[in-house]
Amino acid sequence: MTTLVTGCRGRIGSTLVSLLHRDGHAVRAASRTPENLAATATGVPVGVPAGVPVVACDLGDPATFGAALDGIDSVFLYAAPSGIDAFLSTAETAGVRHIVLLSSSSVLAPDPQKNPIASSHHTVEQAVIASPLTTTLLRPGSFMSNAFQWVQSVRAHGSVDLPYPDSHSSPIHATDIAEAALAALTEPRLQGAAYHLTGPESLTAAEQIGALATASGHPITVNTVTAAAWKESVAAFMPGPIADALLAYAAALDGVPDEVTSDVEKLTGHPARTFATWAQENAAAFRP
Repeated sequence: MTTLVTGCRGRIGSTLVSLLHRDGHAVRAASRTPENLAATATGVPVGVPAGVPVVACDLGDPATFGAALDGIDSVFLYAAPSGIDAFLSTAETAGVRHIVLLSSSSVLAPDPQKNPIASSHHTVEQAVIASPLTTTLLRPGSFMSNAFQWVQSVRAHGSVDLPYPDSHSSPIHATDIAEAALAALTEPRLQGAAYHLTGPESLTAAEQIGALATASGHPITVNTVTAAAWKESVAAFMPGPIADALLAYAAALDGVPDEVTSDVEKLTGHPARTFATWAQENAAAFRP
């Protein structure tokens, strides 16, 4: 009974591989560039444990699917729509019985197929659900690691510019997602359901920045800017439709608490980790 974990250069995939290996489960680590699994992402080592087989699997290239899925019973799958039909066909032929899909809570919004953030996840969800394979959906919302987007500004200016500093989210720790995936992959009673994964509390962006200031030991100023100014500031690396969707989401939750669920605890047996914990773990990144 071997599990294929895709996207192992990311924190969630690499953590999941380590957890499966730790608990004695057969696991195969997959990446579009398996030769780079010893590299780092956002300063975090993402190598796989010694003895874990590594295989090439580019979710946009069906030519890589056959070897990756040979002998596999279950898959932890990232939501990449371009090759999903071929992936599912190859998985069924290979004898895969269960897929745990890393989706997004954005699919819970009205008309997700028209939302530039939700559409790719929605497309993959629909394809996997329509397949004969048992499907478990993990739908996390905002990631705590999204706070890394503030590092450069904090280090350079000791401040962060935000269009909606009182906009809420219930960010989740990547390790909680990996542990939720571990449970879904290894506990049959948890399989075949959808889980909305959140952190344990709804926090405003300003409250998250306050937690980072406390953890780093350095004050961080929050500057309120216009939506247009913020969109211009991210234009070099963020497509306009994505920026517009993020602004609309932030505006909708301006002063409005975000939903908090108990699904992390339902899957893992422990409460979700707090943002303060994440801030302490990553405090060095936010020091000048």
